[in-house]
Amino acid sequence: MGARAESAAATGERILDAVTALFWEQPADRISLDEVARCAGVSVQTVIRRFGTKELLFAAAAERAVVRVRAQRDTAPVGDLRAVVAVLAEHYEQFGDRVLKLLAEEDRMPALREIADRGRQLHRDWCARVFAPALAGMRGVARARRLAQLVAVCDVQTWKLLRRDSGLSRHQTELALVELLEPLARPGPS
Repeated sequence: MGARAESAAATGERILDAVTALFWEQPADRISLDEVARCAGVSVQTVIRRFGTKELLFAAAAERAVVRVRAQRDTAPVGDLRAVVAVLAEHYEQFGDRVLKLLAEEDRMPALREIADRGRQLHRDWCARVFAPALAGMRGVARARRLAQLVAVCDVQTWKLLRRDSGLSRHQTELALVELLEPLARPGPS
């Protein structure tokens, strides 16, 4: 990669870092391209030339986050309940409060709604993958119901209820999730 391409890539990363940091600090609809540019150390024109609109900038930041989340979540081995829960808990310890903020703001901007919808699909697909042995042999409404149960138990809101609202330690939260998932994660149809 040439020096110019490396510089352009680094500039793009700085802009994405800036919009991400600003999003975690304030409501999305209050973030301006001027503020993003200032935080990234570039001009507004550079932000616009690179990403276009604010919505497209959010979409690019979300795409980068999805790649990182998928890489972290995909370390969970299929069918190993305790390892699956450990990966999930690590994800929520790092990003759970941020995901909750995104969900709280998703109605403020269409771009945020799209990001939240994509996250929900990623979560559902992840559950289908890591709990594949429990879903094997199940068909139709029974499989759909079981997958919905697994998705719900593994949801960030369940983590919030256990970890934040109930004040459980991380270890106790993981134990509670394992206990909730055990009957659902048994292999075969039910």
